[in-house]
Amino acid sequence: MLNRAIRFYAGAVAFAFGAAMVSSASMAAATLSASVGGVPVGAGVYESFDSLATTGGLSARGIAVTFSGTGAGTATLPHVPGRYVAPFISSGNGASFGNPQANGLDQTQYLTTGIGQVTLQLDKYHQYFGLLWGSVDDYNTLSFYDGTTLLFNFTGLDVDSMANGNQGAAGTHYVNINSDTPFNRVVASSTRYGFEFDNVALAVNPPDPMSISPVPEPETYAMLLAGLAMVGGMARRRAT
Repeated sequence: MLNRAIRFYAGAVAFAFGAAMVSSASMAAATLSASVGGVPVGAGVYESFDSLATTGGLSARGIAVTFSGTGAGTATLPHVPGRYVAPFISSGNGASFGNPQANGLDQTQYLTTGIGQVTLQLDKYHQYFGLLWGSVDDYNTLSFYDGTTLLFNFTGLDVDSMANGNQGAAGTHYVNINSDTPFNRVVASSTRYGFEFDNVALAVNPPDPMSISPVPEPETYAMLLAGLAMVGGMARRRAT
């Protein structure tokens, strides 16, 4: 009986702590802001992908880029109608990325998902990510991962309520994303042609994810205390 009671108490404690872990994991949240002619906010690492091979590989800033699907890869002008078109540079927002061109279609190399995806494996964990998102469509998706675990994602509709593939200045937004949970992999995907982007920005000194401890929600504390109280109560009854 004593061993069975001990196993029960251990199970109750494990349940309480397990509930805390599940609740903490569900707290991942992120915010997105986007504007035409916008710029990176709080960034220090600027990647233009201009030196990236057409087959992918390691970018100048240490981002490992891979392509999958139909038509995914790097692209330069001229664009291909119905397949991809360069993002639109406006208000000089290419300058931080070594592109001081006047307003107009991006004249440097950029990335396109085609009908597929572009995966950016970051060399460190980050909580900020910026990109120049061109001709935003509602079938474009940007997903953030910790390894293979999906944390959150955004679609073109989160960037632009119209998201109708406008290829002019009004269709390209600089997008800034901040997360309360560190991520080390970003996947741009599209179910149709295409998702074009360039000029990715990251924080210069990302936080160490090992130093970030999720704070349990109030209900998690309540469940933990209830479990411990139950264990204590049953232990007292057994003792008598």
